[in-house]
Amino acid sequence: MRKILFSPLWSLLVLGVLSYLFYLNPAFIESIRLRYFDQLIVNQEPVENNIYAVNIDEATIDKYGQWPFPRADYGDLIIDLYNRGAGLVVFNVLMSETDRSGEDEILALTMQQLPVIITMLGAEENKNEPINPGATIVNSDYIYLIPSVPGIIANVPDIENNAVGSGITNSWPEIDGVTRRIPLVVESGGTLYPNVTMEVLRVIAGDPSFQIKLSPLGVDKLRIPQFGTIQTSPTGEVWVDWSQKFKNVSAVDLPDDFAGGIVFVGPTAAGVTQPLATATGSVFPHQIQAAMLGTVFNESNISRHPDAEQWAELAALITAGILLIVLARWTYVGIAFFVLSVGGFTGVSIYVFNTQNILIDGATISAFLLLVGLQRYVLKFIDEFLQKQAIKKQFEGYASPTVVKLLQESPELVKQGIKKDVSIVFSDLRGFTPLGESFGDDVQGLTRIMNGYMDAITKPVLDADGMIIKYIGDASMHIHNAPIDDVKHAHTAVETGLNMLRAVEDFNKNVIIPEGRPAVGMGAGINTGLGYIGEMGSTKRHSYDVLGDAVSTAARVESKCKEYGCLLLVGENTYEATKDDFFYLKVDDLQVKGKSVGLGIYTVLDRTVPAWKVPQRKHQQMHLAYQKQDFDEAIRLCKTVYTSFDHRMEKYYDMWIERCEYMKTQDLPQDWNGVFIATSK
Repeated sequence: MRKILFSPLWSLLVLGVLSYLFYLNPAFIESIRLRYFDQLIVNQEPVENNIYAVNIDEATIDKYGQWPFPRADYGDLIIDLYNRGAGLVVFNVLMSETDRSGEDEILALTMQQLPVIITMLGAEENKNEPINPGATIVNSDYIYLIPSVPGIIANVPDIENNAVGSGITNSWPEIDGVTRRIPLVVESGGTLYPNVTMEVLRVIAGDPSFQIKLSPLGVDKLRIPQFGTIQTSPTGEVWVDWSQKFKNVSAVDLPDDFAGGIVFVGPTAAGVTQPLATATGSVFPHQIQAAMLGTVFNESNISRHPDAEQWAELAALITAGILLIVLARWTYVGIAFFVLSVGGFTGVSIYVFNTQNILIDGATISAFLLLVGLQRYVLKFIDEFLQKQAIKKQFEGYASPTVVKLLQESPELVKQGIKKDVSIVFSDLRGFTPLGESFGDDVQGLTRIMNGYMDAITKPVLDADGMIIKYIGDASMHIHNAPIDDVKHAHTAVETGLNMLRAVEDFNKNVIIPEGRPAVGMGAGINTGLGYIGEMGSTKRHSYDVLGDAVSTAARVESKCKEYGCLLLVGENTYEATKDDFFYLKVDDLQVKGKSVGLGIYTVLDRTVPAWKVPQRKHQQMHLAYQKQDFDEAIRLCKTVYTSFDHRMEKYYDMWIERCEYMKTQDLPQDWNGVFIATSK
């Protein structure tokens, strides 16, 4: 269940859903994309143009009086602009009603003498007859692909007919209400009408009309003969390049010399007209047209091809997302790839725009990769956290905090099997029967004592960073050098065994004897050798364990403690690795059940004790005499050291004398090597 819950397949599913959303392009995604494009456009280096926006602001209203002004005042303003060196005036004040002061003729006369481009507005119904330079249309069957309005509101005839040109000022806001793209041509009633920018370019170029070629895909080519081809979208739209700067001035604070600049006149006073939302904030219609003129005149040509580029972006998202999911397996590699991919997509989009003026969506891809990455890493974090908690729960009573932390950081040490040299320690309680009888029916009391005993012998193991493999009734098994490395694991195992014996002594003195219970003891066997370590068992029930011949040998060594009357026995491998660190006495050369060769077994009495060197040599001589079949000499030497070593070996020597007496009765071969063949495990 856990594998399914935290599987990377969930991340693939998230990537699939996000990719599908990217393909569908709902409003909120398009909004993110457009706002990113805004940042690309706005943050360009500014380009200064000889274009002016003359604003009819509050100060102008204060000077001329109630709005709308008498049209003679408009004429005066136009004259003043040309007197100050204007190259062409675009008057963005719709005059669809007759002037209340009857001054239409005065303004018309001014426009006969001076070139003025006026504006018209797409609306639900027609009003007045607009002038139209007309257009040469190729493939007019596809005119329906051009943005359309039901009707046109034009100026009164006197003004309309005396203008040098007239253009549409409508804007088509995006889904978020922000104006970014302006159509250069608009269809109404089967006729194409130019945008104000188109009219300015046509008038400047001196062309009578414009040309447009349509195709099933939309606008194929849009041009003014003397100006050249204008690059647009398939719907005839142009992105407003806000790096194309124009100069804002008040109608009552005009510069002395416009130096032949194009002048757009329009209202900005509060309550007169409504500003439009743009990438740079609120901007008035004539100001948008001023920016549009700079965009087209300087061939800024910001472009985006939704079909080709969106498919390429989708392919990039899917590819990067899959790689991120795969590489997230390695935490830091995945994070590095995520940072590089997000930075790469963003960097590429900025570079392509700055060099080619092509808009590429680095924002949505980065945002979606962020969601995929967060989902993958959140699941990975939760999975690792739960895994660490499971490991802690499984091992905190069987391993030291150091070992538990290691397993949490490297769970593969649990999941994956390893083969390495380890030292295995088996221990077994001595004296359980009288202890159990002393409690009678008090099971809880016995349980308490046994738990205290296990705590006592476990603490030295954990202090030495050993790993408790299992408790078997009143017996235990632990190992050293796995999972945490210990180059001196044999030494650590023997040291831990001695500390376990001392812990039992302290437990007797501090707990059992004060309660009036019979004291207990412990026997332990240690062996060093190759072990196969890992989580073993069935799919439903498993545990951390160690297998191998070295384990079996350790168990059999421990089983001989009672027979030899010794508390701590070690196998030959452990002895060879630690013989200079502890005081050893050889116990036997034993061929245990299941083995074809003899195994040297030694008892550990303590760390090196110089005072015991002489009896140690006699003990060694005793074994040599035994091997030579000189059993009487072996018995004699045994008796000389009987009470040595603080009386710890007396049970062993009793057993040894008994064995020697038995061996004297046996018909042994001449090549007998002293190896005793055990008849039990």
